[in-house]
Amino acid sequence: MKIFSIVLIALGVIMLFANSFSFTTEEKVIDAGPIQISADKKREVQWPTYGGGIVIVAGIVLLVVAQKRK
Repeated sequence: MKIFSIVLIALGVIMLFANSFSFTTEEKVIDAGPIQISADKKREVQWPTYGGGIVIVAGIVLLVVAQKRK
């Protein structure tokens, strides 16, 4: 649980500075027998800035709970 909380804190810090990330997927446009046409489609995932703060707080809470259980 301690490792998971540290990962959450690191992810939260990254989320504070990067508000989105994008990636490209390949989709089939036409699939008619031996003829296949595909197109690249750019996708973007966005989140609000305060989302990173929430993830950091959740990681800290988990870290504190893990320390108290010992």
